[in-house]
Amino acid sequence: MAVSSKPIPPRERLIFAMDVPTVARAKELAEQLGDSVVFYKLGLQLFMTGEYYELIEWMKARGKRVFADLKFFDVPETVKLAVAQLKDREVDFVTIHGNQSIMEAAASAKGDTLKVLAVTVLTSLDRGDLDDLGFDCDVQALVTSRAKRSLEAGCDGVISSGLEVPALRESVDDKLLVVCPGIRPVENRPSDDQKRVVTVEDAFGNGADYIVVGRPIRDAEDPKAAAEAIQASIAKVFAR
Repeated sequence: MAVSSKPIPPRERLIFAMDVPTVARAKELAEQLGDSVVFYKLGLQLFMTGEYYELIEWMKARGKRVFADLKFFDVPETVKLAVAQLKDREVDFVTIHGNQSIMEAAASAKGDTLKVLAVTVLTSLDRGDLDDLGFDCDVQALVTSRAKRSLEAGCDGVISSGLEVPALRESVDDKLLVVCPGIRPVENRPSDDQKRVVTVEDAFGNGADYIVVGRPIRDAEDPKAAAEAIQASIAKVFAR
């Protein structure tokens, strides 16, 4: 196993994807989850409510960490200015897409506390999807190439499926943060749009620093119990 040795509190290694339609529902669910979740990913669905910044402030006032999963992808100067807006909002992570100049622009505006994460290959994509998009290369090679370029550009980490983490750890400096979405504590459902998935134990065993979990917690009969079960799995990995 290549378990992460970075000094991250184990309970902060779980990031909950707060994919709900309203800020009111987000607050209700966060209250329900209580101390079972410390780190929240707030994405485009909540951004479009018009109350995104208010929700960030609400989360930070309760001691939570915030991951702004907005996947900025535009001309470099526009991305730079967008990242600069978040720098002063006490956000912990932000995601970007893009080439070298976009990543460099984002990194130049992040300040001392905001960490920029570059998306490698979305976990909803498989080999067939990459063929459709015109990527004539192996998924693992594409992920590794993008990770190397993001580190050179000054980014802090990448978003990657847990399947590619072993290759990342072999070929990219260990200081790069690796955040893994597409985590499924149980067998994947046929209707699930995440295709390249791994379990909690496999993701961390492969070297992930953080995992992102959404539906297995949100859609559980008891979301807090589901989150605590995942926290127990994480604690067991890092107690070894």
